[in-house]
Amino acid sequence: MSSRDVSSGVLVAADLSKRVVLVLTSLADGPKHGYALIKDIEQFAGVTLGPGTLYGALARLEDAGLVKALPAQKRRHPYQITAAGTAALTEQLRRDEQITRVGLARIGVQPV
Repeated sequence: MSSRDVSSGVLVAADLSKRVVLVLTSLADGPKHGYALIKDIEQFAGVTLGPGTLYGALARLEDAGLVKALPAQKRRHPYQITAAGTAALTEQLRRDEQITRVGLARIGVQPV
């Protein structure tokens, strides 16, 4: 996440990096703690996020109001996507879908 809407300090959908999209997508089906996020992302995307990368992304997402930390459960600290996070993820995925359709068409590949 590199830029912010200067007037409001709120992240805009175009700012969502691939890592952030992966984290929000994982949280879209329910709260998870760090290790569960890492494993879920590995399973559905084939990408391994290191703990530093994951917790840095979670901190930025929490600051932006896109996720919230839930009360700790023993040593685990779960996170939950917020309504704003769901809206930002939806907008980003729709934009990505449009770009994918156009890109595939331009290189002559039919979408699956």
